[in-house]
Amino acid sequence: MNIDDDLEKLLNNLPFSIYQHLHNSSNKEKLLEIVLDLGRRPEARFTTGPEYLSQKVISWQDIDYITKRISKFSGENRAGIERTLHRISCIRNRQFLINGLTCRVGRAIFGTISIIRDLLESEKSILILGKPGVGKTTIIREIARVFSDEMEKRVIIIDTSNEIAGDSDVPHSGIGRARRMQVPKTELQYRIMFEAIENHMPQVIIIDEIGTELEALAARSIAEKGVQLVGTTHGNCLENLIKNPSLSDLIGGIQYVTISDEEAKRRGTQKSILERKSYPAFQVAIEVINICSWTIHENVENSVDLILRGNFNISQVRNIKKNEKLIINYKKLKKDFLIKNSRFLNKEMISIHRNWFKMDRPKNLDSLNLKNSTLIIYPYSLSKNLIREILTKFGDRIIITNQIKQANLIIGLKKHLRQNFRLKNLATKRNIPIYTINQRSIYQIMRLLQFFIS
Repeated sequence: MNIDDDLEKLLNNLPFSIYQHLHNSSNKEKLLEIVLDLGRRPEARFTTGPEYLSQKVISWQDIDYITKRISKFSGENRAGIERTLHRISCIRNRQFLINGLTCRVGRAIFGTISIIRDLLESEKSILILGKPGVGKTTIIREIARVFSDEMEKRVIIIDTSNEIAGDSDVPHSGIGRARRMQVPKTELQYRIMFEAIENHMPQVIIIDEIGTELEALAARSIAEKGVQLVGTTHGNCLENLIKNPSLSDLIGGIQYVTISDEEAKRRGTQKSILERKSYPAFQVAIEVINICSWTIHENVENSVDLILRGNFNISQVRNIKKNEKLIINYKKLKKDFLIKNSRFLNKEMISIHRNWFKMDRPKNLDSLNLKNSTLIIYPYSLSKNLIREILTKFGDRIIITNQIKQANLIIGLKKHLRQNFRLKNLATKRNIPIYTINQRSIYQIMRLLQFFIS
């Protein structure tokens, strides 16, 4: 990764004693921000931790010295330095006088998005989640450059607080050939989003910090026009977005629906349940853990549905190492399940498959010859939607039958199968194994079937 931070342009605006300390620091490439509060010692915050810069406390003269050398503060109490990505935010007292400054270092880091290059080329809209300070703005700045320079697309950036392209009429080179539209007031961001699509014919629109219901609705409207969106919002994970009524429209919106008694019994839920309202504005969601570790939801629609059902949600974790080697793993997000009747499990199955157990074990499992062959499954008390998902994921290797005598495997919900002695006796006579699951979870069934197929 190459880093362009123009750090000297920020340090030159600081009082000499603070400038000298940071200029000579061997740790300055790890500098995140400088905090200057009236009557307190100046403090630098590095990725490794905070550090005081002087024994002398900050005076009114120090704050006045800095504010006169930078641009004017906006209504959001933010200012910048010409042709850099640095941001200075102020704290005011009751008389609106500035008594504190936060000088945040802005860096254009080239190569950060190699970890998701394939997702950019998929032409799907991408939503980036993460807590403040994790690097979301740095990521979308590099995405803008890659789209405009390397993929030669028409890119418009909606730069609400001038963090993406800097506080200048001439945008920072870190965004490549992408064009930047500045937003005069935060509450007008949604209007500028519509203006971009109506006036400038972009192929890609990039939005930083989608934070209101109007902005979420504007994002949905733009996505429906066929424009690829890349946006960021605050929230550690997809579940946070589902619980946020203002922003849930980004992932399809959430609504209460009432289902029939029969369907509620089949699902094992109450009659009033939460369901996704419509198609999500963003098809891909990325949870940024840190700049080198990201969790990917490649199908937001499916992930949201699984979360709302209380089932397992399989997501992808991508890590990039110091040698720029990409490591991809998969993790399961699930509720905790209690394993009952563990005496029916052998040690190997307890360690690998913790969310189902096997009843009426045949004398010789190897005699079933299920591995590397087509599985013929008799589903008991499983919904049609769940069966449809199984068929979609496994294709020709799975056959669903409604005739027990044709099956070589029976899968069903534990609480229903437990009382069906006739089915258990029939399966025993025909030497058909029965596996039960605790909940109607596609993840549990997938792991079970992969155990036989792989």
